Amino acid sequence: MLEESFEISILFDFYGPLLSDRQQDFVRLYHDEDCSLTEIAEQFSVSKQAVSSGLKSAEKKLRFYEEKLGLVARWKKENGI
Repeated sequence: MLEESFEISILFDFYGPLLSDRQQDFVRLYHDEDCSLTEIAEQFSVSKQAVSSGLKSAEKKLRFYEEKLGLVARWKKENGI
């Protein structure tokens, strides 16, 4: 789980601006600020399911962008990571 969260955070650093504002907020709060689904749902006055769906959609998009563009892989290679 921690490794996946780290992966999403790196992908978000590269591709976050390509997500909607709400998706950016959900990813930032969940992966970077360690907020729970419930906390995020309360903050945005939505259901936990809405937050979960938004996160899954955002994560899928981030992985899609990396698959197509490969910026993270290139960065890792250039920095010996």
